[in-house]
Amino acid sequence: MGIEDFISSGNERLDKQLLFAAEIDKMTSVLRRTVLIDGSRRENDAEHSWHIAVMAMLLSEYVSEPVDVARAVEMCVVHDLVEIEAGDTFAYDEVANVGKEERERAAADRLFSRLPDDQAGFIRGLWEEFDAMETPDGKFAACMDRLQPFLHNTLTEGHTWPGVRRPAVEKRLDIVRTFMPRVYEWVLVNIESAIEKGWLMP
Repeated sequence: MGIEDFISSGNERLDKQLLFAAEIDKMTSVLRRTVLIDGSRRENDAEHSWHIAVMAMLLSEYVSEPVDVARAVEMCVVHDLVEIEAGDTFAYDEVANVGKEERERAAADRLFSRLPDDQAGFIRGLWEEFDAMETPDGKFAACMDRLQPFLHNTLTEGHTWPGVRRPAVEKRLDIVRTFMPRVYEWVLVNIESAIEKGWLMP
């Protein structure tokens, strides 16, 4: 049972698209450090991507410059596809983050080459724009990627924060400070609360 059971459609383009769709099912097996809010288990990349895509639909009114929400949602949905091959790298693990960019670019080369050229270019373009955090849409999608695990930590007693210090969290959330300042006010209140409760180190 698996990819070896795929029956060709007789159309090379359609076969590539269908096989890519099957390949990205592997996102459900890429586990993140963040746990579900009920604390029952770790979330996977697919759940995280869905969650931040919905958040993007909800929170665009707080941005500091206009964004194309639909494009940002597309970025949210595809931003972690490369982790199918590169794996998830915990944001606060400095050692694991060494070489992350190179690993993910190599993974992108392998993964997106499975698609028809036009779609490979389009999806890779979204991934690169997200990663660069230079356009308004890329910044907004990146804000969602950083806010979602932060929200989870505020509701799971700082599950991924043991050993993490306030400056590291503030650095991670700096894009929210500059691009969604009203939301960052809420972030700061929660950082102070987490320190008071001993979930986060000063």
